[in-house]
Parts: sequence; structure tokens; C-alpha cells
Amino acid sequence: MHLNRTSSIAEFRLNSRFGELRDQLSNERFACRLEKPLAYWALPKDRRLPLAFMGRTVHDLLSTPFEDLLATPGVGEKKIQSLLDLLDRVAVDPCPGDDELPATSPIQPPVPATSTTTDGDIFNAVAVSEVMWSLWRQAVERYGLGHESLGRFAPSLERLPRVLWHTPLSTYSHLTLAEIRGLKTHGEKRVAAVLEVFHELYQVLSRLGPPGHLSVRIVPRVANAIEEWLLATLERPELPSSSELFDHVVLPLVDQVRIDAGAPIAHLVEERLGIVGDGSSVRQTASNLGLTRARIYQLLADVGEIVSVRWPEGQYLVGHLVERLHQQHEDDPMHGRLLAAMELFFPGHRGITTGAEGLADDDGAESATRRRAG
Repeated sequence: MHLNRTSSIAEFRLNSRFGELRDQLSNERFACRLEKPLAYWALPKDRRLPLAFMGRTVHDLLSTPFEDLLATPGVGEKKIQSLLDLLDRVAVDPCPGDDELPATSPIQPPVPATSTTTDGDIFNAVAVSEVMWSLWRQAVERYGLGHESLGRFAPSLERLPRVLWHTPLSTYSHLTLAEIRGLKTHGEKRVAAVLEVFHELYQVLSRLGPPGHLSVRIVPRVANAIEEWLLATLERPELPSSSELFDHVVLPLVDQVRIDAGAPIAHLVEERLGIVGDGSSVRQTASNLGLTRARIYQLLADVGEIVSVRWPEGQYLVGHLVERLHQQHEDDPMHGRLLAAMELFFPGHRGITTGAEGLADDDGAESATRRRAG
């Protein structure tokens, strides 16, 4: 008897709150939100979501008598409470347009949860709602990042399909989540990769506040670290030693290749440049790995593309430095190896000549041609 009385009191409170929200959302200010499905307002932290209601529009739910909602199979008081929580979000602010939330919306989505991101958080694309996606894409547009490529900011290029490496963020920032999922060739894995990039950016941009008279430049960490060191170095009257350049330029780029292409490719680069061992020729490497020389050249060409995606400005800074190196370090035994590393990371740049003399390459001019051709 006590349980029935408690249940009746809880139902009465839920019914009263439902009526208050229905009256509040009947205001024409909220008309643009009522035709969206309830799932639009779900966030990854939510528990006990009323799955039976998630595909129904807010208008449809508000038009349904409370008794009928409570009588829905699989729906109890806890699911009704979750329904009311979602309706509370609908009533946070009147929306300014059909698809976007106000830039000042107090709804701050938590970090979603399933593949690990660069900062150790967990990301689950399935848990991303339209309301969360709206915040992410608005932040990208607000800070003028639409022209940047997806590959520039991806946690790892291994998780981003190669065809998307150079795709501008604006390709997706003007689409709703439903529209993206409806695109041809955009299966669950590709959509997840795109969302993860926007998620990573939002984790940074959401802490900055509205852009004012100051400008913030968002770049990969490796690019920022190398650029700062290079710019400081170029102000010095003397050039850095070859060992310094390896420590501050070559090795960080190898580490980035390890993140974006995996440990085997990074090890191939280390062997190729003599970072480990004495430097292997393409012929030796191909024999050791059981691959053709053509495949080795292709993998090495991929390294250059990875760097161009992550740090497109790098070739200009490096080109300027190499021009100075030619004048002062030609007698340094490490000079040829350094040039070879620069050629690997920035193939075809006019300021970087072949460094084949610094490597154990037994293929001569043919190998240099293949490297440039990819």
C-alpha cells in the first residue's frame, strides 16, 4: 500500500511538471524546436533514455496525454523523468534558426565516450546528438577554421580515411548530423572520424570564449613546437648544429609519423635516415620487410604527405633554413643525412636538394626520381 501511495505521488509530480513544460513550450518562440525529434537533445551523459520516445518530435510528445506516455510499453517513472529532463533542454532558449542553437547556449556537452583521443578522453560517435554537433560546428565557423583540412586536426591520420585528409572542415560544418549520415560513402566509420576531429577542436575552442580583438591560432602541437624553435634559431647569428636540428626538427616529425602511420612506418623512417642503425638502402629495407622496392617508395612518399597535412607551412621555414645550411655546413658529415631527412619530409621543395649522398641508397638517380614521383 505504501508503494502504491508513493508511486501515485511521484506520478502526480511528473504529470504536473509535464503540464508546466507543455505550457511553456507552447509559446511561439519555441516553434522552431518542436518539429525536431527528442533525440536531438540527448547528450552522452544521459542515462535511462526513453528509447520509445527518441524518434518522436517534441510537438508529438507534448500533444500526447501524460497517461498515454506513461502507459507506453517499457516506460516507467524513471523514463518519464528522463523525458522531462530532455524537454527542459528544449526550453533553455528560443532558437534563432532552424538548425542552430544560440552561440551563448548554456548547454555544454560533456566529453562523449569509445575511441581514445589525444588527451586521453574517450570518444563515441554514436552518442553525439544534433545539439552537441550544432555547438561543435558553430565553434569551427565562429573561429574561421572552415578552410582548414580535417587532417590538420585529426588525433591520428590512421583513424581518418585518406580521402578526407585534405577535405576542408567547411564541407561538414554547414551540414546537420542527419545530412552527414545521409551522404553517400559515409558509413559509421567515416562519420565517426569526421565527428572526432570536430570534437577535438571543440575541446579547445570551448575554453576560449567569444573571439575578440585578439587572434588565436590553432595548430598541431608538433608544428607549434618546431616552429617556435626554428624561428628562435633563425634569429641567432650562427646556425644550429646538425644534432640540434635532429633533436628539434627531425625527431619530432618522426614521432608524428608514428602517431599518424604507426610504429612500423616510423621505424622504416628511422632506419632510412640512420636514426637507428647505419641507414638502410631501399633494396635492403625491401628485402628485410619482404616488400617490393616500389612499395617502400610509396610508404616513404606517404611520410611526406603526412607532414604536408599536419604542417603545410613547414616546407617554407625548412627551405629557408636549408639554404643557409648549404653555405655553412657543407663539410659537416651529418649535413647530407639532414638534407635527406628534409627531402623525405618535404619532397620536391625547391630549396631542398637530394640527400642521397647521406643515405645508404644503392638505386642512384632512379631512387631519387621515384621518391619525387611518390
